[in-house]
Amino acid sequence: MSLPMALEAPPAETHTLRGPVASRLDIPVPIAALQEEVSHLMAHNWLPHVNHADYEGAWDVTPLRCQQQHVNAHPVLQGFALQDPAQEWDDLPALDACPAIRRLLGRLDCPLKSVRLMRLHAGANIRPHRDHGLHLGCGEARLHAPVWTNPDVHFLVAGQEVPMREGELWYFNADEEHAVVNRSPAPRTHLVIDCVANPWLVRRILEGAFGA
Repeated sequence: MSLPMALEAPPAETHTLRGPVASRLDIPVPIAALQEEVSHLMAHNWLPHVNHADYEGAWDVTPLRCQQQHVNAHPVLQGFALQDPAQEWDDLPALDACPAIRRLLGRLDCPLKSVRLMRLHAGANIRPHRDHGLHLGCGEARLHAPVWTNPDVHFLVAGQEVPMREGELWYFNADEEHAVVNRSPAPRTHLVIDCVANPWLVRRILEGAFGA
């Protein structure tokens, strides 16, 4: 499979009002402990991503935190109902058994919304798409902590390849067109954290702006 055309696109400029295209946050990630915890969660029933038109191959999800109204609902609602701005958010029982993940979340001095594990299987790709309104200018931030990845996974945001590595924590502007290609023989698994972009988080993101 050839890489998406986005790999060959010219780099995009940083957008001042919308924040940087991507940023590596200077926040410690306990990667060995995260990997051990996530390895135990592999036995759970992961959910195929509901946006089937956005990917080829297998892309699945385990929700760890969801809107309060869905805590006792079907897992699909826990994993993918993200849009109601009036809702409070609660941890799910699976997060109780993950002290390292909770420790990482506790290092974020901002309100937390959705927390999910997202796994892109070997040979799969996420087609170029946008998550409209998911950027600093709209008061939202999506963070990624790679749990397992490798150099044959390519994460493209606005034409730039963002070099996310295990043990790092990244923000990217999900309102920009983005795509992922997993050319490796192993799954790529990220911890994905949606946050309210309060002044503390905005400052940390601007400090780590990729390419700045």
